[in-house]
Amino acid sequence: MTSKPESSLVAPARLQDVPAPGDPRIDSIAPHVREIIRILGLSTETDPNLVDTDRRVAKMYLEIFSGLDEGTRPKLTTFPNDEHYTAMVMEKEIPFYSMCAHHFVPFYGHGHIAYIPNERIVGLSKLPRLLDFFARRPQLQERLTEQLAGVLEEELKPQGVMVVLEARHLCVEMRGVRKPGSVTVTSAIRGIFLQKTVREEFLDLLRRRG
Repeated sequence: MTSKPESSLVAPARLQDVPAPGDPRIDSIAPHVREIIRILGLSTETDPNLVDTDRRVAKMYLEIFSGLDEGTRPKLTTFPNDEHYTAMVMEKEIPFYSMCAHHFVPFYGHGHIAYIPNERIVGLSKLPRLLDFFARRPQLQERLTEQLAGVLEEELKPQGVMVVLEARHLCVEMRGVRKPGSVTVTSAIRGIFLQKTVREEFLDLLRRRG
């Protein structure tokens, strides 16, 4: 029996929920956070709540930006469409959290992803994982929407794909125009979803909440 090459025994990288304690990037990021704290006129000597805040922020960044780490993109497990299914497959109300690339504050909401298969179908758990992967980085909602549609179109080669994201942006609610509760909606449309009747079916299914 021949042994497997060492490289094949290495588990694929995954999105981090908690960064490794020895991750050297923690020590690289923390001093910059300490400097921001100092410039703001705050002190760990007078406020005990700020003790270790620099390292907590560093760890948080490594967690919420783990979609930038090499090898963390989830593999899209697909299966032959043996049943010749040609109707719409939709996964909706997928929660996501991301960070605005312009201000580094959160935006969050729900994603709705649909496709109409050709020869392959995708494991349903992969759609939320794909959204999570692209959301875990400094993002624009428009870019995030297009990235999801593009990957599904490229890897599944379906009849069509449609992605809709609905999100609240704290850069709009906490600062600037300060409009709490406003929702930004973006969409990406590919293939057969460009037809009005197919889009209307998507929107009809989307309206059936609960």
